[in-house]
Amino acid sequence: MFGIGPLELVVIAIVAVLVFGPERLPEFARTAGNLLRQVRRMVSNAQNDLRSELGPEFADLELQDLNPRNFVRKHLLEGTDDFDDKPVSTDFADAPQRLPAGAKPPYDPEST
Repeated sequence: MFGIGPLELVVIAIVAVLVFGPERLPEFARTAGNLLRQVRRMVSNAQNDLRSELGPEFADLELQDLNPRNFVRKHLLEGTDDFDDKPVSTDFADAPQRLPAGAKPPYDPEST
């Protein structure tokens, strides 16, 4: 939970009691809980609105997918297993050769 251990939670609770006092602490906790609930509801509504506006092809969209690091990992790094069974050629004999100096490159008038 946020990288906070049990000792840190105890220290935070003691500081909260000292700062807010035992009388106001339950009210503060209730207000914080309501605020957290409202933020979660707003995020959920924003996700649902985004999914509905983008259409059915993006129905499985997650906000984590919009993170550039996750996007690259998902679309570029995953699925590389398809290429693992093909041998990689280190023979460069099939590579195109450079044109001699002054030679014109091939030109196809029908392609332009």
